[in-house]
Amino acid sequence: MSTSPDLPEGRALELPGRGTTFVRDVPGPAGAPTLLLLHGWTANSAVNWFGVFTPLSRHFRVVAIDQRGHGHGLRTRRRFRLDDCADDAAAVLDALDIDSCIPVGYSMGGPVAQLLWQRHRPRVDGLVLCATAMRFRDRRLEHMTDVALASMAIVTRPLPDRIKYGLRERLFLSKYDDTPLGNWVTEQGRLNDLRTLIEAGAALARFDSHVWLPEVDVPCAVVLTELDQTVPPNRQLQMVDALRDVEVVPLRAGHDACAVRPVLFADAVVEATTSVVERIALSGGTAAATRS
Repeated sequence: MSTSPDLPEGRALELPGRGTTFVRDVPGPAGAPTLLLLHGWTANSAVNWFGVFTPLSRHFRVVAIDQRGHGHGLRTRRRFRLDDCADDAAAVLDALDIDSCIPVGYSMGGPVAQLLWQRHRPRVDGLVLCATAMRFRDRRLEHMTDVALASMAIVTRPLPDRIKYGLRERLFLSKYDDTPLGNWVTEQGRLNDLRTLIEAGAALARFDSHVWLPEVDVPCAVVLTELDQTVPPNRQLQMVDALRDVEVVPLRAGHDACAVRPVLFADAVVEATTSVVERIALSGGTAAATRS
């Protein structure tokens, strides 16, 4: 038996020329800045953010999407690219008539948030980066990981659905325990597309923003998961060192903090986003809270 957390209603959203994605949109106070929540690899907007919708929506408009191939996110035969995820995010802003936002990226959502700034700079007022990095793999392992994951993605394309389901269970879902939360997360994980997950892992292995990340010219905050074994703290700190205007919010938790420590995680995200909005106001930025 599984017990699902209380979540805001979501809906399908058509992105012209791209496909149909899934969005949760919580209004927040009138005139509040907009946060765009970008979830991590193998998660979705429900699993990654269920603990933050209520506390964040007291201060901000909160928009969360299921990224392509994850949850109810956009489905495509194209190979998964993080650049496309960033363009999907910009298309969501267009579809919801949002001029600009503060992307909040967790794990894989961190690279998507960074790329949203790089590819659509007028749409980004600040960045909040959680449990993430500017580079995910040791260079010695990067090529090997990329080739292995890309090969797996090719091999799985023609497989019958029943075999794909079995592989998805073994590769991505067997780690969850038999508790109400674990069972609910497992159910959510069954919504994901196996091929996309494998290709997304390869894309993360290739991601490296160290050349252009120092150019980021908006206020940033990093929620640093101090017990993280998936994205080690030293990787997160390399990203911190590359950013110009950044504040660090330490979180004594691991990579699964968003699910297993939701209250602690929500407090950290509220602190990080508030810090970014305050610095946007001081710099005369364009977040909704600073507009007349």
